[in-house]
Amino acid sequence: MASPQPFLEALSERVLLGDGGMGSEIYDRGVFINRCYDELNISNGKLVREIHRDYAAAGAEVLETNTFGANRPKLAAYGFESRLSDILRAGVDIARDVAGDVAYVAGSIAPLGEAAKTAGLSQDEQRQAYHEVAAILADAGSDLIYLETFTSLNELVVALESARGACDLPIVASFSFHRGFIMGNNDFLVQPEDVAVLLTRAGADVIGANCGDGPHTTLDVVEAVRASTGKPVAAMPNVGGPALIEGRQVYLSSPEYLAEYSRRFVQKGARLIGGCCGVRPAEIREVRSFLASIQPRRARIEVGEAGESPVADGIEPRPLAERSPWGAKLGSEFMVSVELDPPHGLDPAKSIEAAKFLHDSGIDAVNIADGPRAMARMSPTSLAVLVKQHVGMQTIIHYCCRDRNVLAMQMDLIGANALGLHNLMLITGDPPKMGNFPDATSVFDVDAIGLVTFANMLNHGLDLSGKNLPAATDFVIGVGCNPGHVDIELEVERFGQKIEAGAEYAFSQPVYDARLLDRFLELTSHLPPIPFFIGILPLASLKNAEFLTREVPGMEVPLPVLQRLRDARTRDDQREIGIRVAAESLEAAIAHDRVRGTYIFPPFGKYEPILRVLRESGARS
Repeated sequence: MASPQPFLEALSERVLLGDGGMGSEIYDRGVFINRCYDELNISNGKLVREIHRDYAAAGAEVLETNTFGANRPKLAAYGFESRLSDILRAGVDIARDVAGDVAYVAGSIAPLGEAAKTAGLSQDEQRQAYHEVAAILADAGSDLIYLETFTSLNELVVALESARGACDLPIVASFSFHRGFIMGNNDFLVQPEDVAVLLTRAGADVIGANCGDGPHTTLDVVEAVRASTGKPVAAMPNVGGPALIEGRQVYLSSPEYLAEYSRRFVQKGARLIGGCCGVRPAEIREVRSFLASIQPRRARIEVGEAGESPVADGIEPRPLAERSPWGAKLGSEFMVSVELDPPHGLDPAKSIEAAKFLHDSGIDAVNIADGPRAMARMSPTSLAVLVKQHVGMQTIIHYCCRDRNVLAMQMDLIGANALGLHNLMLITGDPPKMGNFPDATSVFDVDAIGLVTFANMLNHGLDLSGKNLPAATDFVIGVGCNPGHVDIELEVERFGQKIEAGAEYAFSQPVYDARLLDRFLELTSHLPPIPFFIGILPLASLKNAEFLTREVPGMEVPLPVLQRLRDARTRDDQREIGIRVAAESLEAAIAHDRVRGTYIFPPFGKYEPILRVLRESGARS
C-alpha cells in the first residue's frame, strides 16, 4: 500500500517525525545481544511488528525497517547470508503493514564496518554489497532509503553512490558525529560542514545526524549542516550520555529533555526529526507533543473564497481608544505591564493583593498568564474578572492554543468580551508535557498567527467561519515575540505574519543582551510599526542565569553579567545584581524609539523590586 504523498514533497511542506531505536527496543523486550536482530523479521515478526506499532501509536510518521545489519558480511557471522533477501523483504513487509497509507517506510542500511574488513572485501565488493541491499529494499516497497550511523565519511559516500545506482528512491544519508579533544579544543572529529558538502555532491536528498554524542551535539550539527547545504536536514540523536552537574554524572535523558531538544532542532531548520539508540516510544510521544506546539494542525475553517481576506466582508473595528483604557494609551505614552501569577488553588486573595499593590504604585496593567509552563492554575479570565471587581485595574489576559479547539476558542473569546475583558495576549502555548499534568493532550488546531486572525475577525463582526455576528468584539490584540530566537529569520517572518493578521502591540521575551534587541528591531524595521514592550526578568541567582543561558534558547545572559554574579559573595548579593542588571537592560531598551513600554516578570515572586527596576532605569520616577 503506497503512502499518500511522495516523501520529499511531504518533507518540503512540514516537519516529519521518525521513530526511535529499533535495536534498543528489541533488547529491552528480552532478546539478548547474541542474537541476530535482523533475522527476527523471519523468526519473530510479531515482536518487530509490535515495536513498529508502538512507535506509530506514539506519532511516528517514518518507520525504519529492522534491517540495520542486514547485509551479507554481517549476516555471515550468524550463518544467515543466504537468507538476505528474505530478511530484507520481511523487514519491509512488517513495517509496511503497520505504516499503511499514513506513514513512510524507510529501508535502513548501516555500515558494513568491521565485517567488511574481516571478510577482506575490496571497495568494489563493498559497493556491490550496498547496491544489493538497496535494490532489494526498494523492490520490496520502501518509500525511501535511510543510510544511518556511519562514522566514516568515505564509507557513507560509497554507500550513497551504491544506493543511488540501485534505485531512484529518496535517500537520507546520516552521519554519526562525535567530539574529541583536537589541539586542545573539544571539536568534531569530522566537521559537519565537510559532511554536508560531500553528501550534497554525492546526491543525498536529505542530510542528517543520528546517534552520535546525543541531543546537545546534534543541535550544533543541525545548525552547521543547515548553513552548508540547501538539502533538508534530519536530526535523529540517541538519548545522550551523562552530564557533569556539580561533580555528579547525571543523565538528562528524560522524554521531555529529548522533546525540548527536538523542538530546537526544528527551530534550527531540521525537517526530519526522531531518535536513535535508547529513544523509546515514550520519547517519540513527547516529541510529537512538543512538535505540535511549533507546527500546529491547519484548522479547516471556511473564511470565504480563495485569496480573499478573512475580514473582507466584516465591519470596521472601533478605534483603539474606544475599546479599552489600555488601547487608548497604546503608543502615546510609555506603559508598564507586570505579570500576575494566577493562584494554584481556589483562593485568589494573594493575587488580588498583589494587583492592588501594583495599581496603587502606578502600574498600568497586569498580565495574567494562561497556564504558564503548562502548569494548571486558575484561569486568567476568572482572575481578570476578580481583579476588575476588587481593584479596577486594566488586565491583559493571555490566551493560548494548547488546550482548546477552534470552537472553544470562539466561545471563550466572545465570553471574555461580554465580561469587559478586551485586552488580549495571544500565544501558541507550551506543550502540556512540560507541566504538572503530563498525560494531558495537546490541541493546537492553530498557532498564535491563526488565533490573531480569529480575534481580528471577531473585531470585524465575523465568527470563525466567516459568518456575520450581530455585533463586533472590542479586543486590543497583543502578541509575543523573541528577539533572541534561535532562528531569527523565522521569528521575524512570523512577527510580520502576526502584524498582518491583526496584532496591535507586542510583548517580547526577556532580553539580557542589548545586541539581540538591536538586531531584532533592525530586522523588523520594514514592518508596519506597532507598540513594542520589552520583556524584563530580573535574575534570581547565578544558577538561574546559567540555566537560562544553557537550556532556554534565546535567553543568553552575557558573559560580563555572569561574571558579576560569580563575583557576588552571597545569594542576596546575586539578587541585588539581578535587579541592577534588569534596570540597566530596561534603560538601554527604552533608548529605542520603537520601545513604547515594558513587560516585567516579578523577580523571585516578589512585586516590590519592580518599582526599583523602574526607578533605577529612569522608566518611572
